[in-house]
Amino acid sequence: MRRRRIRLFPRTAAHRLYPVVDAGRDSGRVATVELWTGDSMSYKLIHGDCLEVMPTLESESVDAVITDPPYGIDFENSGGMTLAGGWNQFKKYGWDKERPQQKIFDEILRVSKNQIIWGGNYFTDYLPPTMQWLMWDKGQRNFSLADFEMAWSSQRRASRVFEYSRAAALVDGKVHPTQNPIAVIKWCVEQIRPRPKTILDPFMGSGTTGVVCAQLGIDFIGIEINAEYFAIAQRRIEEATYQPSLFAPQPTQWEPV
Repeated sequence: MRRRRIRLFPRTAAHRLYPVVDAGRDSGRVATVELWTGDSMSYKLIHGDCLEVMPTLESESVDAVITDPPYGIDFENSGGMTLAGGWNQFKKYGWDKERPQQKIFDEILRVSKNQIIWGGNYFTDYLPPTMQWLMWDKGQRNFSLADFEMAWSSQRRASRVFEYSRAAALVDGKVHPTQNPIAVIKWCVEQIRPRPKTILDPFMGSGTTGVVCAQLGIDFIGIEINAEYFAIAQRRIEEATYQPSLFAPQPTQWEPV
C-alpha cells in the first residue's frame, strides 16, 4: 500500500457524511468519510486498518487517544451471557482471537499527546509504567462478567474510579459486543488535562468515542476495519451531531485542580 500523508480536518470538506466506500483490508486502500457541522467541528471516519493509517499521521498531531482494543482473549467464544441482549446476539468476526501488535501501541503513543487505553491490564508489556489507572466499577458483584474494567492512562494524576451500573449502560442500546457506555467515555474525556481539541480512536468499533466527541464539540478521528461496525459508527456519530449534549462541560471544568 502506498502511504499518503493525511492532513487533519481540511476546511474544504462538505458539511455531510459521504457514502461509505467498501474498502476493506484486502483492497489495498482505505476509504474516508467526513462530517462537518455548522460550527466547523470535524469528524473524520476512516474505514481501514489502523496499522496502515496511523503511520500517515504526524507525531503528536492529536491531543488524545481514547480507545478499547481487542484483548486477544477470544471474547466471542468465551461463554457467558446467552439471554437476549447478551454476547450471542452478535455476529462472530474473530476480531478478538489475537492481541494487536506492539507497533500499533507504539504508533498510538507517537501520534497523540495523551492516551487512555481500556484493557490496559492486557498490554502492560507494551505500555510504560504509569501513575494513573482508570476503573469503571459496574456496580455488581459475583456476576459472570467482570466486576470492573481497567484503563491505562498516560496522565500523571491520581487513579480514579467511575461507578456506573450495567443496567444504566443498557440505555445506550448495544450494537457491539464490547461497547462502552457513553457515560464512561465522557468521563474519560473529563480526565484529560488540558481539554483535548482532537481525539483519535484507532479501534472505533460502533463509534461511542465519536458520539461523545460530537456531544462535547471535540474534533474526532475514528478508524475501523470492519465494514459493518464502520457503517454503524457512521450512523451513530452523524445522529449525535444533530443532538448535541445539553450537559456538555464548560471550559472551566477542564482547568487543572
